[in-house]
Amino acid sequence: MKSFQILSLVVILILSSCITTNQKKIKNEKRDLIYHSSQLERKKNAPFSDCVEVGNTLYLAGQVGINPTTGKLPEGGITEETRQTLENIKDVLELHGSDLEHVVKCTVILSTTDDFAEFNKIFREYFPNNKPARTTFAAGLLVGAKIEIDVIAVKADGFKEARVN
Repeated sequence: MKSFQILSLVVILILSSCITTNQKKIKNEKRDLIYHSSQLERKKNAPFSDCVEVGNTLYLAGQVGINPTTGKLPEGGITEETRQTLENIKDVLELHGSDLEHVVKCTVILSTTDDFAEFNKIFREYFPNNKPARTTFAAGLLVGAKIEIDVIAVKADGFKEARVN
């Protein structure tokens, strides 16, 4: 009976040390979680972060084609909005130590699937080599935008060169 009690105590101690180790890992991960506000004055009070950094990974909020200088969508339809949206993404990435070459995932929302071919043409210009994984769908967008894109990227300094298969 005594050996059963001792064995039970040993098992409980081992299991409790595993739980403690997992809790420490979670606490360490939380220290690496950084919320970045927009650098634009008009977006400083937004209810979301422009970018959240977890370790070496950047999660960008959805970007639309609003010109940061004028605060307006460009004229010229989906072509110019796509360019401005990707330039906005490029700016946020560079501000946080990355670039378009380090984008690993894009989610693209178009206001209509009729714009898909033209959007794709511009997208290829910005991602000629390292093509990120991508999801594209159509839905209603705020501020009258024709496109919104969010991305996940890694920081440039902590990334090994990708292999394209």
